[in-house]
Amino acid sequence: MTAGTLSLSAALRAGPVQAQTDEHRWRSARERLVADHLIPQGISDSVTLAAMRAVPRHRFVPADQRARAYDDTPLPIGHDQTISQPAVVAYMTQLVRPRPGMRVLEVGTGSGYQAAVLAETGVRVWTVEIFRVLAEEARVRLGALGYGGVTVRHGDGYAGWPEEAPFDAIVVTAGADTIPPALIEQLAPEGRLVMPVGDPFLDQQLVLVEKDGGGKVASTRLLPVRFVPLLRGLR
Repeated sequence: MTAGTLSLSAALRAGPVQAQTDEHRWRSARERLVADHLIPQGISDSVTLAAMRAVPRHRFVPADQRARAYDDTPLPIGHDQTISQPAVVAYMTQLVRPRPGMRVLEVGTGSGYQAAVLAETGVRVWTVEIFRVLAEEARVRLGALGYGGVTVRHGDGYAGWPEEAPFDAIVVTAGADTIPPALIEQLAPEGRLVMPVGDPFLDQQLVLVEKDGGGKVASTRLLPVRFVPLLRGLR
C-alpha cells in the first residue's frame, strides 16, 4: 500500500513538471521559428514578431500534425482547408501595420491562428468562416486560450461584416479572382486590405489594397502565393 501511494504521489508531482517541460519546448520552438525563418524572410515589425513568439500554433493544428506545428509550412486542418505558413501569417500581419485599438476583419478563420496573431498585437478582430464546424471549433479554441478580443461568425466572407464596418484593416486568408466589392466598401479611409488574388495553380499573388483619406483605392501586387479558394455558400 505504501509503495502504491508513493508511486501515485510521484505521478501527481510529475504532471505539472511535464507540463512545464512541454511548454518550454513549445516556446523554444517558437523562438527558433522566429529566428531561423521569419526574421531572415524580412519580418521586422517588433509587434508582429512578439505576436508570433506568443501564439501557441501547436494548439491550432490537429493532434496528428502537432509535431510539425512550428515548421514554416502550411498544414491541413480538415475540410480541405489549411493553417497558413507562419511566414505568410507574419507577413500579412506586418502589412496591415497593427496597433492597439485597430478594428480588423479577417475572412477565413480556419482554426483561428491568424486571428490569434492579430489579437496578440492588441487589435480587435472580427473573423468570418464559411464552414460551421471550423467556426465553432475556432470560437471554443480562441476562448479557451483567452483571446476575448476575437469575435467569430459562421458566414460568407464575400459579404464581409457590414454591421461592424468600417474596418481599419482587412485580412483575407483565401484566394479569389477579384477582391469582393463589399470588402473594399467596408475598408475605412486610410485602411489596408491584404488578400491573395488569382488562380493558385497559375498566378495567385498577394495583393495589398490601400484606401486614402478621400476613399481612393490603390493596389500593389506583392509576391506569389498559394491559398485555398474563397468559397461561396455556407457549409
